[in-house]
Amino acid sequence: MIDQINAILPQTQCRKCGFQGCRPYAEAIASGLADINQCPPGGELGIVELARLLNIDPKPLNPEYGEYKPKQVAFIIEDMCIGCVKCIAVCPVDAILGAAKFMHTVIASECTGCELCIAPCPVDCIVMHPLSLTIQSQSLVQKDKYPDSQLAKKRYDARCLRKAKEVEEKAERAKQKKAELGMLKK
Repeated sequence: MIDQINAILPQTQCRKCGFQGCRPYAEAIASGLADINQCPPGGELGIVELARLLNIDPKPLNPEYGEYKPKQVAFIIEDMCIGCVKCIAVCPVDAILGAAKFMHTVIASECTGCELCIAPCPVDCIVMHPLSLTIQSQSLVQKDKYPDSQLAKKRYDARCLRKAKEVEEKAERAKQKKAELGMLKK
């Protein structure tokens, strides 16, 4: 059931629902800890689909979690970007490219519009732009209700695996360093 619920969610990973991503929200819905109307990016369509799946009545989007907005993508005003990498660190789908002290850019086709990159930017150089209606309508025809949601899910899952591997590697390096210093008990 969790996988079916997660497949309905838009995979923005925006955390507006009060959970750390779409899958945790799906798990909470399945276990009865969250309601079906907490996903602003999913909007009314998402609520109706969840209600249908769970055989319950749909309800309006809970305004406590935000309001529905048409699909947007982040845009970095490159002249203002100082290359702090804070936006890169929070992007749940690795849609921002750049390096420390170099300007960054957003890969618009990969951006889920989660808005998580806006708050950490110290120079306010990130703005949201509506996805063009032409791109949006083509995507809706090609990919059903949530354009590119499966691609976003794959990118999010890949990022999570990469981050977990980085944590493991860091722990292994620390362990090796302790061993080299003779501090590790055998």
